[in-house]
Amino acid sequence: MFNADNAAQVLFIIVSSYLIGSFPTAYFVGVARNVNIFEVGSGNMGGTNVARAVGKGWAIFTGLVDVFKGIFAVWLARDLLLPEHIGVATSVAATCVVVGHNWSLFATVLTASIKEGKLKLMVRGGKGAATAFGAMLMIQPFQILVAALIAAVVIARTRYVSLGVLIGFAVANLWLILLVGTAYQKPILLLYAAALTVMIPLRHWGNVQRLLAGTERRLGERAT
Repeated sequence: MFNADNAAQVLFIIVSSYLIGSFPTAYFVGVARNVNIFEVGSGNMGGTNVARAVGKGWAIFTGLVDVFKGIFAVWLARDLLLPEHIGVATSVAATCVVVGHNWSLFATVLTASIKEGKLKLMVRGGKGAATAFGAMLMIQPFQILVAALIAAVVIARTRYVSLGVLIGFAVANLWLILLVGTAYQKPILLLYAAALTVMIPLRHWGNVQRLLAGTERRLGERAT
């Protein structure tokens, strides 16, 4: 577990995972296509908004890179930085990489501006679904793939990506909690489950309100 002997490794995992998650894939894709991803559609730094703004091909690329961020952060922490405490390394890295994506240092700095001699900063980020999916692949690959299949069915039937994401992660999270309860997973992974329980609905709160109001954009609708 966490102690004075591995404090430096845990701190490095926190920082490195956050910075990996902070890589603003959607922002750079938008720049490559002469689009400010934060000024179109939902203004979100994620694959769904990229699909609406610049096309499905770029959205797939964005999603894959964001998934890889979650995979890479957990692999780095678990297999290289703190292999003697896999549970701690995995849970901390998985949580921090999603935090980095949702509240990205790089996106915030890159979109900063100076007006009337004052620095204007707005915290930027995405909603964490793809990156959290990547981290979950490293924790419970079969379960997250089943959850992703359920999410895909919901999206195919309703064309609401946000609804599919929320349902998919609810299934994956409950499954992880059950695995911990039956001793198939380490108890420290409840930290990641708890973090997702807060972060995924929090970052999708606007989507939840629009779903309830019947104004949520459907998959395939172009951004303006």
